[in-house]
Order: sequence, then C-alpha cells, then structure tokens
Amino acid sequence: MQPLLRAMLPVTLLAAALLPLTIQATTPHTDYKVLSKLALGGPGGWDYLSFDAQRHHLFVSRGDHVLVIDVDRHKQVGSIADTQGVHGIAIAQDLKRGFTSDGKSASVTVFDLDTLQTVATVSGTGEKPDAIVYDPASHHVLTFNGKSGTASVIDPAKNAVIASIALPGKPEFAVADGAGHVYVNIEDKAELAQIDSASNKVLHTWSLAPCESPSGLAIDRTHHRLFSVCDNQKMAVLDADNGQLVATMPIGDGPDAVVFDDATATAYSSNGESGTITAVHEDDPTHFRVTATIPTQPSARTLALDPRSHRLYLSAAQWDKTKQANGRPNLVPGSFAILTVGQP
Repeated sequence: MQPLLRAMLPVTLLAAALLPLTIQATTPHTDYKVLSKLALGGPGGWDYLSFDAQRHHLFVSRGDHVLVIDVDRHKQVGSIADTQGVHGIAIAQDLKRGFTSDGKSASVTVFDLDTLQTVATVSGTGEKPDAIVYDPASHHVLTFNGKSGTASVIDPAKNAVIASIALPGKPEFAVADGAGHVYVNIEDKAELAQIDSASNKVLHTWSLAPCESPSGLAIDRTHHRLFSVCDNQKMAVLDADNGQLVATMPIGDGPDAVVFDDATATAYSSNGESGTITAVHEDDPTHFRVTATIPTQPSARTLALDPRSHRLYLSAAQWDKTKQANGRPNLVPGSFAILTVGQP
C-alpha cells in the first residue's frame, strides 16, 4: 500500500462510518421489475388494494365485491360479496376484522379476517365513502366521504357510526400514525388535514403547494414524515408534527397511491398514466432522492406493499384504443390482472 493511500484510509473509513445508516444499510434495490401477472378478468373498475401481512392476503376492490388473493399461492382464495361501489379496505389486526368502504350504499362491510365471512354492515356514513382507515390508538374506523366532505367515525365494538367530522374539502386517501392522529389529503384544496382521533376534531390544515390535486398518502411513523402524491407529477414530503414541507420529489404521471416500506426507507408511487412506479429513498428525515423508475403498465395506479417480501402489488388492465366520452380509454374486456413487482 502506498504511503499516501495508507494515510488516507483511516479518514475514509471514518467518513463512511459517519454516513447515515439508512444510506449504508437500506438503499433499495434498483432492479425491481414486474415478476408476474395474475389474470383475474371479470367486469368492473377497481380502486384501492390492502395487504394483510399476517395471513399474506391481498384484498382487491372490484366494483361490487372484494377479491382475496393468497400471494404465497398466487391464486384467488375468496371473495367478499355485496360491497357496492367499494373503494378501500381497512385492516384491524387486533380485532381480526376487515372493513370495506362501500361508496354506492354509504355503508361499511365488516368481515372476519380468518374466515372472510361478512359479520356486519354499518350503514349511515357520509355520502360516497372512499378512503377508509383503522386507527389503533382509538380502535375506531374512519371513512372519508367524497361527496359529503366529512369523515365518519365507526366504533367496531358497536358496529355503528358514532361521530362525523367536518373536513375542509373533498377527502382522498388517509393514514393513521398510531399515536392519536389521522391524516387525510384534501384533493380540491391541495391540502392535508390532521385529525385528533380522541376528540374527533381537525387540529390543523396544511398546504401541499406546489403539489396539485393530491390522492395517495403514506407515512413514515418512525421519523414523522408524510408522503402525498399529486396530479402534477410531484410528491410532497411533510413533517407530520408541524406540516412543514420537507421536500418535493418528481414522480410519474397519474399517481393514485403511495406506500412506505419501513425496512428499506423507501416510498413507492404508482403512476397509472406513465405506467411506472417511482421509488423515493429517505436517506435521512431531511434528504430524499429518486432511486428508480420501475416500468409496470398504463392503468396500474393503485398498489399495496408486502412488508415481509418487500414486493408491490398493483391492479391493472389493458387499455383499448377507443375512449369514453370523458376522454378516458376503454379497457380491453377480461384483461384485469394483479401485477407483482419486486426483485428477481
């Protein structure tokens, strides 16, 4: 070893030791790709997906029912019927219950996570419940009602709506921090609202500018960071404690969902128009970088994460060459499928 190199080595090793641990240990793989496609077919649209990490079940909203996929067996193993206009699925592991937001019937279907059998239907939410979340701090379920501009609070012990929270605009996706706060994107105002789940009141409303029309929302509970994905190809990263904008990252076109993988410190945005996933790594709570743009397929706009395998699951269908009156492309009949994205 040359003298100069020998002299520099301790300094180099010290500098490496001082690097943020997230960069050294958890930088995500950049070779993610579509590993498989599970053809499910059938008519109707879709919205959110949700993952039951204990049972390795993927819940797929599909018009008037929810498909249940065993990801280890790569097959459908069940269905939750009569969820008219279903949007989202919330999982309450401590209660062994799942909850679906049924947009057309302004209700919530309650089902058993083990048997997949419906155990109750809760009526009387606001109009067009869309996003739904379970708050482990209060042990309540909240639906976010797109037409009413409210959140309905459900007590699972009573299977009844017990409160309604007025929101500052049209709600989109929501997350809970597990410590008494629920956060929800306000789509038409480009804002994010913080709710106290004990008092069922909005504590703060924060701007998401320069983001426009936010949809998907994810949270890093350890470092108190919120990730909102927006229609103008931006991801806003906010401090969950004070609402300050920490970073704005570029993403693809047409996002509708985002998840955060705690183990790899990575947020994944599914971009339906671009047909991509944008991976954004959290080097530390104030520094973020795009580490990969993963090809999927156009229409793959919602996703769920398996935290065990670090795989991503997306709903998608083939676009036809013809378009609807609103300009959206028609879908090829029978082409609906679930994409699995991960490391080979």
